[in-house]
Amino acid sequence: MSSSTEPRSGLARSLKTRHMTMIAIGGAIGAGLFVGSGAVIQTAGPAAIISYCLAGALVLCTLRMLGEMVVAKPKAGSFADYARIGIGPWAGFTIGWLYWYYYVIIIAVEAVAGAQILHVWVGLPLWVMAMLLMAVMTVVNLISVKWFGEFEFWFASIKVAAIVAFIILGVLWVAGVWPGDTGGLGNLVAHGGFAPNGFGSILSAVVVVIFAFGGAEIVTIAAAESAEPAKSVAKATTGVIWRIILFYVGSIFLVVCILPWSDGSVLSSPYVAALDNLGIPGAGMIMNFVILTAVLSVLNSSIYTSSRILRVLASHGDAPDWLVRTDSRGVPARAVLASTAVGWISVGLAYIAPDSLFLFLVNSSGVVAIFMYVMIAVSELRVRRAIEREDPSRLTLRMWFFPYLTVAVIAAFAIVLIAMVFSADQRVQLIASVMSLIVVLIAYVLRKRYGKVPVDTEVDTEVNTVADRALDS
Repeated sequence: MSSSTEPRSGLARSLKTRHMTMIAIGGAIGAGLFVGSGAVIQTAGPAAIISYCLAGALVLCTLRMLGEMVVAKPKAGSFADYARIGIGPWAGFTIGWLYWYYYVIIIAVEAVAGAQILHVWVGLPLWVMAMLLMAVMTVVNLISVKWFGEFEFWFASIKVAAIVAFIILGVLWVAGVWPGDTGGLGNLVAHGGFAPNGFGSILSAVVVVIFAFGGAEIVTIAAAESAEPAKSVAKATTGVIWRIILFYVGSIFLVVCILPWSDGSVLSSPYVAALDNLGIPGAGMIMNFVILTAVLSVLNSSIYTSSRILRVLASHGDAPDWLVRTDSRGVPARAVLASTAVGWISVGLAYIAPDSLFLFLVNSSGVVAIFMYVMIAVSELRVRRAIEREDPSRLTLRMWFFPYLTVAVIAAFAIVLIAMVFSADQRVQLIASVMSLIVVLIAYVLRKRYGKVPVDTEVDTEVNTVADRALDS
């Protein structure tokens, strides 16, 4: 069967609402919160709270736009399809391949990070443990989508439980009822003020924080394999995302209350440092376990996401059509293995050439998330207007203050990209990621000229064509 006609019913619809809820939470809460937040606090001081609020608001709005399109057109398969519908085939091709590339690199990054954590407890060589972690998560994804959902459910549950426990302990400390300490809010202003490095540092930190929220959009890809896609996505892109922001902002607020922002231990591991300050025994080991869980969660979801986006690309003729096929359990096993194969190679490079080839791969995928957010917003701007003309009843979940807030979000992401130009550290990532974008655009030109399936006719049979007809009129 050709890639352009195979229905997506080949995927098993085994994910339940509880899976979808935890996929949304787990996708956004990674090691970036538990470890990377230290760099944000060092940059902005206690005002890092504002950085997390601003970045969280941008990501929340983007997910609301994506949720609107998924609920109105639940069979589109992924946000790459919405870019294809709203902007054009080149946009679907470009963001699809960039996003796939982004996640196969994350597979390697998380496998290496997990091996480094395990090395504290297990004496095996780092590369062996990285390969073992990848092998285990690959098998989980090959067995069934239900296994992926169950693993993600429990991984996310552990992360949420850890954050909730931290928030409870932190609130007790701030309230002054924790034994042996007076608590209070003094650290918010006692060491150079609330924003010791100025307002500019708050905006600089926003750039870093945006990447920490990356992964929450995975739930919209998983919708194709859920029993009730519209209901699950509507729930996951509204209430769940608010809870994610609460976890981030609430826990960061407590960290900067418990510890002086300038404390050197904040940079290395802020949550461990905060728990040590509270006198919690074994804080380091507890947090290492939680961080390992977060790493495995991201590794699990990265394998899942990269394989599904590769299948979507193949369904439009933008990748080999044999990647569309699913096995008897409804798993696109070929797409899973193709994605993990690149992950295996990247893990090898992480140990053979960590400071050259692997570092370039990481940098060249670093800004893809922002490229994706911008395309989602532009797609929603066009698809929403098209559906309003054709069938407004499909808009049961709506973006707030449309179109003004959508335009404002696009402008905000543009400002973030411009800000990266003036940051020496972030400029490297921006330039390398733009190079990746150029490579993919060149690949699209070659695809259009030499590809077997004409790009102007490659619309999946299950994609609703309401918006397409409206855009053509």
